Amino acid sequence: MNSKDTEPRYVINVAARIVGVHTHTLRYYERLGIIQPKRSPGNQRLYSAMDIERVQQIRTLADNLGVNLAGVEVVLRLTRRIAEMEKQMQEMESEIRRLSK
Repeated sequence: MNSKDTEPRYVINVAARIVGVHTHTLRYYERLGIIQPKRSPGNQRLYSAMDIERVQQIRTLADNLGVNLAGVEVVLRLTRRIAEMEKQMQEMESEIRRLSK
C-alpha cells in the first residue's frame, strides 16, 4: 500500500459514481462504521482509493454473495486481522533468517 492509495481525494458524489451506489448508501455505510472516509477542513467527506476498494468489497459481499451488512463487517474485520497476522509472520520469518546467518 502506498500513500496514493490512502490519500483522500474523492468527494462523496464522485466516490458513489465510481462504485455505482447512491451517496446515501455511502453515508449509511459510514453510520454503520464499515467505512470511515476522512473529512476536509470544511467537514466534507473525502474518499481514498483504499476507501473505494473497500466499498467495492462490501458490494461484492452483499450483492454477489448475499452476505448481510453485519456479516460484511465480520468478514472485513477478519480479513484485516488475517492481513495483520500475515505481516507479523513475514516479520518473524525475516528476523529468523537474519538471526540464523
